[in-house]
Amino acid sequence: MGGEIYQAQILRNFFDTITGTDRNLTRIHMCVVTLAKLRLESPEKMSLLFDQLKKSRDKRELSVDILDYMCDVAASLELASVQTAFGVKEIAQMAEQFERISLDSL
Repeated sequence: MGGEIYQAQILRNFFDTITGTDRNLTRIHMCVVTLAKLRLESPEKMSLLFDQLKKSRDKRELSVDILDYMCDVAASLELASVQTAFGVKEIAQMAEQFERISLDSL
């Protein structure tokens, strides 16, 4: 299986694409196929994903099966990997920054 942080970065690119102003189906297709290959999905699963991507392209709307697959991938990754890829800091790290601020600096 490919590195989890790399997979999480691909997920981030996918979600940035579908929620952004440029909903490029080619970019979405690349994210889905790359993740499926990194996760060593079965030929049957790959075939299903390709079929859903083709239907998405034809209908010009993203298939729910594609969203479901990407959400399943996100749920299966370690939380720390996903947080790293999305740039989320742990609450403990944020608390340390606030503890370093002294009243004298205000």
